[in-house]
Amino acid sequence: MAQHYDGYFIDLDGTIYQGTKRFPAGKRFIERLAESSSQYLFVTNNSTKTPDEVAANLTDNHDIPTTAEQVYTSAMALADYLAELGDVKRVLMIGEIGLQVALEAKGFELVSEGPADAVAIGLDRDINYEKLVQATLAIQHGAKFVATNVDTNLPNERGMLPGAGTLVAALQTAVQQKPVVIGKPETIIMAGALRRTGLTADQVVMVGDNYNTDILAGINADIDTLLVYTGVSSKEQVAAADKQPTHEVDSLDDWEIK
Repeated sequence: MAQHYDGYFIDLDGTIYQGTKRFPAGKRFIERLAESSSQYLFVTNNSTKTPDEVAANLTDNHDIPTTAEQVYTSAMALADYLAELGDVKRVLMIGEIGLQVALEAKGFELVSEGPADAVAIGLDRDINYEKLVQATLAIQHGAKFVATNVDTNLPNERGMLPGAGTLVAALQTAVQQKPVVIGKPETIIMAGALRRTGLTADQVVMVGDNYNTDILAGINADIDTLLVYTGVSSKEQVAAADKQPTHEVDSLDDWEIK
């Protein structure tokens, strides 16, 4: 199975590795891409890690040499989105170092209480009631409400832990308003990835293991998709979906790079 693409947008967990577990086929896939003429960019909903940390994890723990420039997170996409609006200076953030670094890199002033031009929320494992209070008040006073992603759960050796979407749902309940969502399956992160690579939607393919995030992100952005059955989605689930992936493989070893 093969088709030529100038660029590959690639999910990480469940696609290239699973947690701390190495996927030899994922490593081989990236090695083949690195030897080809195609660009590739790791596109992840994880807003807690900086691109340097994501690259270091791939390089050190999975033996896949990666630079920060090859990583695009939902936190980076959120910062890009707010920067493009042009009228946002002060940002009240609920999140971790990945979101903090992304926002600071774009020159935003980060505040812990209002007034604020925007509230940016991602996964925050130090969440507390007062953070939700301040975010609620800021949005009630007109701050834009923007979320990195609404993933409900994070797979972990302990089980399916609460994801960013859990916190977003709490804040959404308090303000009775939906946020602008940046990450997969929404199109904002995909548009940001296209700008970053200088490619157009018809030149790239979105590679991932999760139909509801990775594949729908591609479908929503008119980007071809490659679903690999090494993670979240099963063949039975995908077969029942209205819109099918462009390509499906059991292993990334089955995909030929042209």
